[in-house]
Amino acid sequence: MASVPSKLYSDDVSLVMVLLDTNPFFWTTSSLPFSQFLAQVLAFLNSMLLLNQLNQVKLEEFMIRDEKLGKEEPRGKLASSLLSGSLSMALCYIQRVFRSGPLHPQPRILCLQGSPDGPEQYVAVMNAIFSAQRSMVPIDSCYVGAHNSAFLQQASYITGGVYVKPQHLDGLFQYLVTVFATDLHSRSFLQLPRPAGVDFRASCFCHKMTIDMGYICSVCLSIFCKHHKKCSTCGSVFGQAQSDNTSASDRKRKAPET
Repeated sequence: MASVPSKLYSDDVSLVMVLLDTNPFFWTTSSLPFSQFLAQVLAFLNSMLLLNQLNQVKLEEFMIRDEKLGKEEPRGKLASSLLSGSLSMALCYIQRVFRSGPLHPQPRILCLQGSPDGPEQYVAVMNAIFSAQRSMVPIDSCYVGAHNSAFLQQASYITGGVYVKPQHLDGLFQYLVTVFATDLHSRSFLQLPRPAGVDFRASCFCHKMTIDMGYICSVCLSIFCKHHKKCSTCGSVFGQAQSDNTSASDRKRKAPET
């Protein structure tokens, strides 16, 4: 899907929100140590600073908050990261920058994730994706996990971003620089990688599981893996019209006999 052209954005200033996955439950089992991953990301951020003298990286606040969170005791083991929350915070920060002055930089979000998708976040993630599409904010994705991320594939496809799953994690810096360092205007002159396919499978609202086939509420479009008599989201009753039609047909068949 082609990205929506920007209108009120400046041509030489970009606003890149980098969402970094720091889930320890993933990095303890990953073939790429987190220290090497962070070193390549920092080198990428330094290269972004060289592209324009107005570019800035504020890491001090991030390091202070990360240190405070690291001292807290974990409340539970979560295999997935809170992608929906990070996307929402990034979109809020972009809107705050837009309202701070008349000059709008070109916004985009870069997700660096390795944790698997959390089906329980499906609704929140899709709401954030559609909000980014409405705000014309592309979501770029670089997934370093074992399997592809359906959430990030859909996010990049819907918003007009780029999805990349590096084959060699040792050369992650090269992927970041050659694909994600370019601004939105320069991308039209480059041959960026295209995804071979997008996983559009959804998660059911009842058990929060990824499904291939399911039942959809015609009123609120909620998805369920099994048939229910009543929609748990909007309260609509299922199967009433079908039962009425069946009883009417039965009455018509019995009419000639009498």
